[in-house]
Amino acid sequence: MRAVEIIAKKRDGLPLSAEEIDFFIQGYVRGEIADYQAAAWAMAVYLRGMTEEEIIALTMAMVRSGEVVDLSGLGAPVVDKHSTGGVGDKTTLVVAPLVAALGLPVAKMSGRGLGFSGGTLDKLEAIPGMRVTLSLEEFLATVRRTGIVVAGQTAHLVPADGKLYALRDVTATVASIPLIASSIMSKKIAGGANAIVLDVKVGRGAFMEDLAHARELAHLMMRIGQGVGRRVTAVLSDMNQPLGLAVGNALEVAEAIETLKGRGPRDLCEHCLVVASEMVVLGGAARDTGEARQALEQALASGAALERFRVWIAGQGGDPHVVDDLTLLPQAPHRLTVPAPRSGYLAALDAQEIGLTAVMLGAGRARKEDAIDPRVGIVLRHKMGDYVEQGEPLAIIHAADVASAQAAATRFLGACQWAEGPVQAPPLIYEILRGD
Repeated sequence: MRAVEIIAKKRDGLPLSAEEIDFFIQGYVRGEIADYQAAAWAMAVYLRGMTEEEIIALTMAMVRSGEVVDLSGLGAPVVDKHSTGGVGDKTTLVVAPLVAALGLPVAKMSGRGLGFSGGTLDKLEAIPGMRVTLSLEEFLATVRRTGIVVAGQTAHLVPADGKLYALRDVTATVASIPLIASSIMSKKIAGGANAIVLDVKVGRGAFMEDLAHARELAHLMMRIGQGVGRRVTAVLSDMNQPLGLAVGNALEVAEAIETLKGRGPRDLCEHCLVVASEMVVLGGAARDTGEARQALEQALASGAALERFRVWIAGQGGDPHVVDDLTLLPQAPHRLTVPAPRSGYLAALDAQEIGLTAVMLGAGRARKEDAIDPRVGIVLRHKMGDYVEQGEPLAIIHAADVASAQAAATRFLGACQWAEGPVQAPPLIYEILRGD
């Protein structure tokens, strides 16, 4: 087999065999297939799609590119969650300690930012000293010791996805159902969790902009997981506006900590409780979501979840004192308040455009080798449906310099739409798909 023949076959819309897919993926990981060939293949997949059989073959080829973690020795069902990506989505930072506070281990392999969508690993690295590149031995030891581990792909854990993930980000091939599904599920299967909750985003700030495509992606990932013996639930949630108020790595960590203290934005808190409730039920720690939610709210109110966050951060080398002093997080040297240009109801806060504004500030990557600036981002003061008076603060831009702050403010205002009369914000959760 030759890589160019496989690329041409997919370019022409023909299905690839499991053997061809495995040849291409393993060759790319070994360095025998170049980045430019992998980029051409990814674009062919983006344009031509894949059959379900191809997607399953791709997922398992990616799993076989590294080791599969065995978590059976932990003595309890291990639960995991994964978001398809969004703007302001710091859910893992809240959900992991919430669920772990109820005695369920959370072992999660996560990723970097993709396009306008933030990455959990980038957020965690805003915490001084935090390590997200762990060996397999460190991955297992951390979850045994703290009940939580969140790490990236290494040479041992789904290396194919680590390479493809970075490549997709800079080749306009992110929003592909086959590539999204195989990326997510390869990490989930290799990560060894027994139960998985998929947080599938829908809207302008998501890779699936309509409910039908989001549902298609969710069902596909559920079938992949169930086919290898995992219990899987999918939550279809809104991403037409950012989740919470903060967009940007250190800013989102601060908001997650405030949420664990019971002071977070209402939409973020509610979203986290919904996702965590599904995880607790799948993990067998509650009979139903009502019982799960009651226990989670108690863990939040008592401070047990916040303490679990502190232990988790310390367990991966981070400074746990950030919990008590948010100024230990990286701080942007320049802040600019964006006043409302008119009075009226906020009819739209285009999540994609706000995400791209954060990338422009340095919170995301234009090229895979770009460095992230953890300090920068945007903090909203209002959400869709709010009535805002002219001149009232609409957002605060956190920037490296005055010029980038002013440019970001202009772009941010372009993401806002106004109405004279009351506006109904979109629902936070559209539906929940359960395997039973």
